[in-house]
Amino acid sequence: MTRLLRPWRGTPSAILAALFALVATVALAVQPDEVLDDPALEARARDISAGLRCLVCQNESIDESNASLARDLRLLVRERLVAGDSNEEAVDFIVARYGEFVLLRPTTGGWNWLLWAAGPLLFLAALMVAVLYLRRRASAQPLAEEGLNEAERKRLEELLKG
Repeated sequence: MTRLLRPWRGTPSAILAALFALVATVALAVQPDEVLDDPALEARARDISAGLRCLVCQNESIDESNASLARDLRLLVRERLVAGDSNEEAVDFIVARYGEFVLLRPTTGGWNWLLWAAGPLLFLAALMVAVLYLRRRASAQPLAEEGLNEAERKRLEELLKG
């Protein structure tokens, strides 16, 4: 058991190899056959891909994801750019097809303002409720304790003796 708890002690080359393997998995997300010949178009495609969510992984951009759907989206972005679309037109095309969920940073326009404002508004409402509760509690009169009447006192003494 103590062997499992000791830190891993590998050689420096083994550690470097492990780190390289981790970095290489992210670096290999964009396949060599996807890369455009024009470096300017490729840079635009990478910029767009960094802002689009992988619909399979949901926490990665399509540029970082190895999912087949992410590859299809990367190819679609490159197709749109080669066809002459601007960055905004390419993103709008993909958003029209897959919805705003595909954006890693959703817009604040339309009904999305309600989602952006819901958190702070609910926090303020909870804060107001807490303040009102604490004020009422502080100003409330303590309940007056009534003593036992004579019959209750006799009954209590009998129970305690018995």
